[in-house]
Amino acid sequence: MDGLNVSIAFFFAVVGACQVLRWLSKRFLSPGTHGCLAREFAGSLQLSSSCLELRMLMDIGPWGGGFGLDVVLTLLFLLSAAHGASSEGASANPTVCVQEFLLLQSSLVATGAKLLAQAVGAGLGWALTRLYWSWELTQLHFIQNLIAPECSSSIRAPLPHAALVESSCSFLFHLVLLRVGQSHPLCRVPVLAATVTFLTYTAGPFTGAFFNPALATATTFQCSGSSFWDYIQVYWLGPLAGMLAALLLFQGNIPRLFQKNLLYSQKSKYKVPKAKVAAQLEGDKPQGKRKGGKSNSEPRA
Repeated sequence: MDGLNVSIAFFFAVVGACQVLRWLSKRFLSPGTHGCLAREFAGSLQLSSSCLELRMLMDIGPWGGGFGLDVVLTLLFLLSAAHGASSEGASANPTVCVQEFLLLQSSLVATGAKLLAQAVGAGLGWALTRLYWSWELTQLHFIQNLIAPECSSSIRAPLPHAALVESSCSFLFHLVLLRVGQSHPLCRVPVLAATVTFLTYTAGPFTGAFFNPALATATTFQCSGSSFWDYIQVYWLGPLAGMLAALLLFQGNIPRLFQKNLLYSQKSKYKVPKAKVAAQLEGDKPQGKRKGGKSNSEPRA
């Protein structure tokens, strides 16, 4: 259990360091730079480092650390909740940035800046975590260093099946995100954390359940067993397709591409009470009679 304690201390250090980075950027950078670059960079750095250490515990922990999957899933829920509570609105997920762009919530320049910051943050998180592993503070890290050069692909299913799994995970995640995205953090954070934990438990044995292109690129693209194009199909195109399907199902349209609602009928926002309509119809009848009476009372030639 000493190895688990060291990993928990690493998680605390990563979250604390990224929180300090957010505070410094908010204090010394302009609001636009802080929103588009610093927050996404810190969020991706935190998510990438935590995910790499957590995957190490998931792969080696059951036989090298003496703890089971329940411990890893508990840590996953807590880390997802910590990420949601400390991210200050940053997604650290390219598909979420593309979704915001398609919903007209972000410009093309801002979206590109966020994607760049996410890529740099995920890459730096991978480099720093590998450096931390090289210190071999625990037996788990020693084993990880031995097997790291021979890591195998996270795709453990036929390619179409794997792409469908990642697409389905992204679809469910984005559907939940669209539903609770504007809710209070006390509701939004645990719901999203529980969704991530459930999807990881369900789809993890097939693809690792990343549904995050930046995170998958930093975590598994360097492993052998699958080609670069296989990784692109499963971990980039799959989540993107799932996001588009969730957006279309939730909205009925994609505002950046077309405004016509393909799934839901557009109803008037303002409804006229039936009593008022009936009163208007009854008020029109006497007017018609008065008009008729006036025309009949005209003198005849």
